[in-house]
Amino acid sequence: MSSVALALLVGTGLALVVVGVLLRVRGRDEDLSSILDLPFGERDVNVRAISERPVLVRHGTALANRAVDRFDRDRALAAALATAGIPLVVGEYVLLAAGGGLVAALVMFALTQSWLLGVAGLLAAIYGAVIVPRVVARRRRSRIEGQLPDALSMIAASLEAGHTFLRAISLYAEESQPPLAEELAEVVRATTLGEPVLEALERMADRLRIEDLDWTVQALRIQQTTGGRLADVLRTLAEFMRAREEVRREVKVLTAEGRTSAWVLGAMPPVLFVTFQTLNPGYADPLLRGWGLVVLGAAALSTAVGVGVIARMVRIEV
Repeated sequence: MSSVALALLVGTGLALVVVGVLLRVRGRDEDLSSILDLPFGERDVNVRAISERPVLVRHGTALANRAVDRFDRDRALAAALATAGIPLVVGEYVLLAAGGGLVAALVMFALTQSWLLGVAGLLAAIYGAVIVPRVVARRRRSRIEGQLPDALSMIAASLEAGHTFLRAISLYAEESQPPLAEELAEVVRATTLGEPVLEALERMADRLRIEDLDWTVQALRIQQTTGGRLADVLRTLAEFMRAREEVRREVKVLTAEGRTSAWVLGAMPPVLFVTFQTLNPGYADPLLRGWGLVVLGAAALSTAVGVGVIARMVRIEV
């Protein structure tokens, strides 16, 4: 029991150190952003003291960025963090994930007294750190897709009321709910710095990777070239997107059973194994040596293949 408490204390201490350093860095970034919003000459600020990062964090994030760039050529992790709205750069997120993986390994080893399960806990934490931004980004992207038809209808109504296109976007960003309002507010801020509104919207579409938003940007470019009533174009797009959203919801309902089965079948074996090993540490010892490792690996592989097959079956693109 003392080893469990010691591992928990060490792991918690390491996690608090990593989180504390990153929060300090994030606080400095927020202070620097607030300074940039001040009128020129309003007050003197030691910008260097605010903008400088601790040496350990600076070198650690640089090393993590170089390591990720070697394996992530498409910068998918950076895009997922940006789309998910996670206020961390890639290097900071990797350092946080490494600290969490070390804590998970120590806790798993303390609970099971098995170095193999400790390594498994480390790998599971790393895998979770890779998957979480993508899952959060996908959910946020789905919420934006649901808000987009109503947003286009409101912008079209603002255009008919006599507002300009940029002003209509600004009104929606001020009066509506996130996450789409946050993204459109970013577009408005980009235009205040001199970027054309269509280019800002295109950059937003590239970051979010939403097909409906790509279509909207292309329709705006075509309308800008050929002319016509922009409000009618936006209303047509909104009706089309609402129809697609209804189909997506119907597909989600029809595939709910399959998705639940995948989660249950995938989570049950490792959860039961860790539970047995925690309650009775000697119960699963035959599986942790010799041919037991082969059987354990084959079971893990078959479970992963089964979950993958179910996931492919229930994934229907609309």
